[in-house]
Amino acid sequence: MTLSLSSLPRPTADRARTGVLIVLMAQLMLVLDATVVNVALPRIDADLGFGPASLSWVLNAYTLAFGGLLLLGGRLGDVRGRLVVFQVGLAVFVLGSLLGGLAPTPDLLVSARALQGIGAALAAPSVLALLTTGARDDAERNRALALFGAVSSGGASIGLLLGGLLTDLASWRWTLFINVPIGVAVLILAPMFVAETPKRPGRFDIVGAVTATLGAVSLVWALIGTPEHGWTSVRTVGGFVVGVLALVALTVTERRVAHPMIQPSLLRDRTRVAALAMMALVVGAQLSMFFLVVQYVQRVLGFGPLASGFAFLPFSLGIFTMSRFTPWLMARFGALRLVVTGATALTVGYVLLSNADADGTYLGAVFVPMLLGGLGGALCFMPITATVLAGVEPEHAGAASGMLQTTQQLGSAVGVAVIVSVYAAHAVPGEFLPGAHEAFLTSALFSGVAVIVAGTLLYLRRRPVDVPEETGELEALVDAA
Repeated sequence: MTLSLSSLPRPTADRARTGVLIVLMAQLMLVLDATVVNVALPRIDADLGFGPASLSWVLNAYTLAFGGLLLLGGRLGDVRGRLVVFQVGLAVFVLGSLLGGLAPTPDLLVSARALQGIGAALAAPSVLALLTTGARDDAERNRALALFGAVSSGGASIGLLLGGLLTDLASWRWTLFINVPIGVAVLILAPMFVAETPKRPGRFDIVGAVTATLGAVSLVWALIGTPEHGWTSVRTVGGFVVGVLALVALTVTERRVAHPMIQPSLLRDRTRVAALAMMALVVGAQLSMFFLVVQYVQRVLGFGPLASGFAFLPFSLGIFTMSRFTPWLMARFGALRLVVTGATALTVGYVLLSNADADGTYLGAVFVPMLLGGLGGALCFMPITATVLAGVEPEHAGAASGMLQTTQQLGSAVGVAVIVSVYAAHAVPGEFLPGAHEAFLTSALFSGVAVIVAGTLLYLRRRPVDVPEETGELEALVDAA
């Protein structure tokens, strides 16, 4: 008699914890892929002969497909079942990773990266929805949210470390191949430990899906092109116009259909909208900081790909260490106080980085800001995520997750576009430091605005989510810690 793993009886709590770890492994892989190839770009260019104008599309193809299709992926999970949509998306992502690692030409690599982005957009919203709707109680839910925040925010910096390690020790192709065995393992294990969610009856909102996708794709496409084409170019302005018109059409449509792509009530909540804005600001500042610090440690301090990855280790350690205490701190002080504290730490870190100069050292110029960034990020991500998802009905959890992650992608695109523009306005050809001071201060401005938004909400607080003690969640959150 053959006994399979799925047939073994397992305690409910043990099964739930295993399911969370499996889903989070997939989330880490999806987040890693946004940055893991960054440090490998020079090797990719040398191997495939991209040229300076097209090399950026190794990153942009993934960002465009991922950011543009997240809303659609979230809603598909709500309607068709989150586990099956998660599995389909992950399978597409793994296929894209394999094809990218094997790609012999630039065009095929860019196409494979776009395929990865499509798969990630289908899988990512279901990750967060499965974590929140599959939790047995508030304590379990907030533990999962804290881990999700740590993985999502720390994964980008781990991607830089892993990318440098794989590129130095093996080949840039392994920055893509590494996803294949991990993805296949998750695909096999997920059905054993993760329960499927009910399918939602009713017609799928085709018009909403088209307008939401067109709007998001147009905005991301316009933003990722601004460093090369400028903010006033026909390409940029046209992309913004199409994006805004599509989103206006989406707004009109969603008020009239029986089963909307995005539930209008999700955007009527002032606190939720403010939390989405804070997420965009924090992520935009963070991704811009990554872009600048990688160049500083390589071009000024002389670090190679592997050492550049290790430069972000304090950030990752800060994220994962502080995330252990975030649920407990949120229970004691409330979500918004944590966001104010965390975004303030980020702002201070970026201001410190603005003082980096040609005579600086890693310990003197980078280490402390990196640590502050990790600690501050951990204090922001879980409370913001919890605030966005608070009060969302289970059948709309995928749409809310897609909306949150779309905001993250748009925030990162806006942040990088603005910071690169500021940097370019003060840059001197062949040198890194001219313009870096102003660019780092612009990152500080982004996180500083997040402090103001959170502080204003804290002053005006009227919603229970900002004061867990008033919602009956205190004991659950303390247990989660």
